[in-house]
Amino acid sequence: MIAAPASLAAGTSPPMIPGEGPPVLRFITCGSVDDGKSTLIGRLLFDSKMLFDDQLATLESDSKVHGTTGGALDFALLLDGLQAEREQGITIDVAYRFFATTDRRFIVADTPGHEQYTRNMATGASTADLAVILVDARKGVLTQTRRHSYIVGLFGIRHVVLAVNKMDLIDFDQVRFTAIVADYEALARDLGLPHVQCIPVSARDGDNVFQGSARMPWYEGPTLMGHLNTVKIGIDVEKAFFRMPVQWVCRPNAEFRGYAGRVVGGIVRPGERVTVYPSGKSTTVARIVTADGDLEQAVPGQSVILTFEDEIDISRGDLLAAGSVPVVADQFSAHLLWMDEEPMLPGRQYLLRAGTRMMRATISTLKHSVNINTLEHLAASHLDLNGIAVVNLGLDRLLACDLYSTNRETGGFILIDPFNNRTVGVGILDFDLRRSSNVPLQKLDVSKVLRARQKGQRPCVLWFTGLSGSGKSTIANLVETRLALMGRHTYLLDGDNLRHGLSRDLGFTAEARVENMCRTMEVARILVDAGLIVLVSLISPFRSERQAARDLLEPGEFIEIHVATPLEECERRDPKGLYQKARSGEIPNFTGIGSPYEPPLSPELTIDTSELSPEQAVTRVVEYLQATGCFALGDQ
Repeated sequence: MIAAPASLAAGTSPPMIPGEGPPVLRFITCGSVDDGKSTLIGRLLFDSKMLFDDQLATLESDSKVHGTTGGALDFALLLDGLQAEREQGITIDVAYRFFATTDRRFIVADTPGHEQYTRNMATGASTADLAVILVDARKGVLTQTRRHSYIVGLFGIRHVVLAVNKMDLIDFDQVRFTAIVADYEALARDLGLPHVQCIPVSARDGDNVFQGSARMPWYEGPTLMGHLNTVKIGIDVEKAFFRMPVQWVCRPNAEFRGYAGRVVGGIVRPGERVTVYPSGKSTTVARIVTADGDLEQAVPGQSVILTFEDEIDISRGDLLAAGSVPVVADQFSAHLLWMDEEPMLPGRQYLLRAGTRMMRATISTLKHSVNINTLEHLAASHLDLNGIAVVNLGLDRLLACDLYSTNRETGGFILIDPFNNRTVGVGILDFDLRRSSNVPLQKLDVSKVLRARQKGQRPCVLWFTGLSGSGKSTIANLVETRLALMGRHTYLLDGDNLRHGLSRDLGFTAEARVENMCRTMEVARILVDAGLIVLVSLISPFRSERQAARDLLEPGEFIEIHVATPLEECERRDPKGLYQKARSGEIPNFTGIGSPYEPPLSPELTIDTSELSPEQAVTRVVEYLQATGCFALGDQ
């Protein structure tokens, strides 16, 4: 019997409560700082009798040292596990806790209230079915309340409990509670949150948490626990469409080939037809293999290995589907929450992970950002930390997925910085762009190989990067002249000349520089496809864009030449008087002065014109081309 490996079951979601039992409800608590989220969850754990004697003893001790309740039990300390949280009385990480009643089991995520930890709150929201949003009865609906409510709606949560906490601090004022409810219900209508239950509570004392409050006789609704026990959430699994992203191709021996993954939608059974996307090939399920033996069916949340009756090409990242056709496209409109200190710049290349598939992605258009306070759509050239925007995504290959409104598991994605593997953004796919399917790639008979053979050379890009005044343009011009005399077919794209034509509409902000790079690299790619040796002389200050240019080409076609002349020497030369203007404040975004330059980490060539003459630099470049075979076709 072939069993699924133990690692297959390990995913990014928080662990499930083990064993059989009542259904599970996942929910998050969120809101602004000091609204009482941790205290509320601590009270739920305490009242549900989910604490062991040693935990109670530790809580009593910690409450005396770190508590804020005058020595009484401080329930927030049950969740504020990080030392920084204990000292500051805030939540930084996402803390998952489990408790149960006779009717239902619960997984609750206590998420941070501080704005800089919005990314953590989004993590908790991505797997939740319901959100408990707390507001301090004294403060009402705040900006962070609006931000969290927007993210809750963005990530597909349709059931919200507005817990108006600390009612004891306003003498259980019904008028104040009613005003807060009216304010939030207006926000919920604007956000399209269809199911909102408003409950006045005192988390510290337990009013309306597990038991009704004698101090608020005017409130006739359910307690928080009563609502969580009875709220109806979920979809009919039998009617949902089957989806399983392939995580791993299991080939332990020549007799067995299976495809491992976690079911994220619908039910699959042996004998059913499924289709592999994006290829569109169909086959029949033969077996459903697990560590405990074969199954008669697999349901959402189960990690299994499927075997098929036919031998078809299936790889990691493919989507197995039945019941409906998923979206297959390489351009999408999406909502994006930015989670990094470095701003998001349209045109910059990132890695996109959707399910088990990884690919390169570019924000081709930032359509608008969202003002959290007013929900107004604003024009924007970039996106800062915790900013939310609607963008167009361009991918380097087809992605098989569902729209987020159809399936949260297959319709969400994260963006990753390719240099440091840091998650920088999280988003949802709204719809595929029509042009993605309406403009197919036209097959041409004359190829790059044929064009190169006509010219007797291997096409490539010589990318000269360096500070202004380093000598890039001088060297590039002399190299092209030398290559022309040798009978080579070339074209030089000079940064200054491009600013008079292709990029004449662009300025020198970070966003404009990225766009200038995008235009230049696309022209360079076309010229390489024409079989030319292309020379690019461009400051190109950002590593990410230079890497994107490299990724556009075949291996060996991108030759990065760092003209590494020191800033002091470049400024001493100052052939165009630009450094003097930058120092006087006339040019605010000048590279090396008001804007950073990121030198290459491992260029193919490094040239310092403070040590080499232009002629010596040219000789080094030409010798490199000869040594690497650019002047001989070889095998294409």
